[in-house]
Amino acid sequence: MPTGGCQCGAVRYEMGDAPLHHAYCHCTDCRRSAGAPLVSWAMFPADDVKLLSGEPKVHASSEHGRRHFCSTCGTGLFYINEEMLPGMIDVQTATLDEPDAFPAPDAHIQVADRIVWMKDAHRKPEFDRYPPMDD
Repeated sequence: MPTGGCQCGAVRYEMGDAPLHHAYCHCTDCRRSAGAPLVSWAMFPADDVKLLSGEPKVHASSEHGRRHFCSTCGTGLFYINEEMLPGMIDVQTATLDEPDAFPAPDAHIQVADRIVWMKDAHRKPEFDRYPPMDD
């Protein structure tokens, strides 16, 4: 089973092998929660995700949305919305121990909230690390 956790290691989890879907989310809540232009989420039945150690803190980020994160290092881990998605849990797939072993996201969601400059981000130059500094 795939495993993952927060940056400091206080919260560890395992989850099933086959998500119901895996998507990049561009919603404002996800962006602000992560401090990033998008977040990748894999959805599972809640029973398919098990805590191995630690206990995430829960933040009510909207009327029904609950974001779970490590109270020590702040890493976002899970999202639950029982009103919209009863019995489901979303896992931030960048917190997996081996995210490359997981199937790639198959969709972009909430693009109505996407930051304009993210639409063509995949067309920008790429560098293995930092780009060379111009003198």
